[in-house]
Amino acid sequence: METIESLRRKIAVTEELREVVKTMKTIAAVSIRQYEKAVASLRQYSHTVEMGMQIVMRGQQEERAKPRPAPGRRLGAILFGSELGMCGQFNELLVSYALDRCNELQVAKKDRSIIAVGARAVSRLEESGERVESYFAAPGSVSGITSRVQELLLKIEAWQYPGGVERIMLFHHQSVSGAAYRPQTVPLLPVDLEWLESLGQKPWPSRVLPTFTMARPRLVYVLLGQYLFVSLYRAFAESLASENAARLSSMQAAENNIEERLKELRLHYNQLRQSTITEELLDIVAGFEALTGKNH
Repeated sequence: METIESLRRKIAVTEELREVVKTMKTIAAVSIRQYEKAVASLRQYSHTVEMGMQIVMRGQQEERAKPRPAPGRRLGAILFGSELGMCGQFNELLVSYALDRCNELQVAKKDRSIIAVGARAVSRLEESGERVESYFAAPGSVSGITSRVQELLLKIEAWQYPGGVERIMLFHHQSVSGAAYRPQTVPLLPVDLEWLESLGQKPWPSRVLPTFTMARPRLVYVLLGQYLFVSLYRAFAESLASENAARLSSMQAAENNIEERLKELRLHYNQLRQSTITEELLDIVAGFEALTGKNH
């Protein structure tokens, strides 16, 4: 049977837990904002890279006339999960989505090379019977994204030469609105030739066309490197923003449950306290009546 003291301890512990949850909510909300700002800052840089590709691709009819090579059987998949928990079904949804997509593309397990970002994604993949070739820890802040991108670029290069992986796809969550998010696929390599062709055919926004002195193949190589960097950086930032949105939603639900639990505990505490006070008063009255009865 619970006592007043045990209920008082439970209320104190629950209130402490509520403060922890509130702190985590605040951290998640601040993190969402910083990653959203990182995504927004990429837009202008990405636009600059596209404009460079637009100039390089202008007048390249002979390049556009080349037949498009058929993609190889091997697929490199990079999944952006979470390093920490308390973010709901974030990793489960991502892994399920990515594996369904691989199955739709009819890529056998033996032809899949998987990189997982975030320890939680690794465990979900292994539970699904997939072999994770490499694991990268998810960065804890915007400042840590660049180094992770550089590490991934080195791994992608190793995949291609001499690994022979010709198709590489990114799978990550993207924020929709508020705390909502959804998984998406980003084809990384080979570069979409139709996209390059469309860039070369777009009208230039001014009357003066920029020129370049670097050899065209070298400039294309540099610009494509920047395109890969931007794509990976955006995947990291959007995934981290979505992760914190999921955590914010989970913490909000936890806070609501804690508030309900506190109400129950306080109600029980007040009822037990009132019952104890009533019993004490009855004991006093009974004692008083017993004493007065003896005096008479």
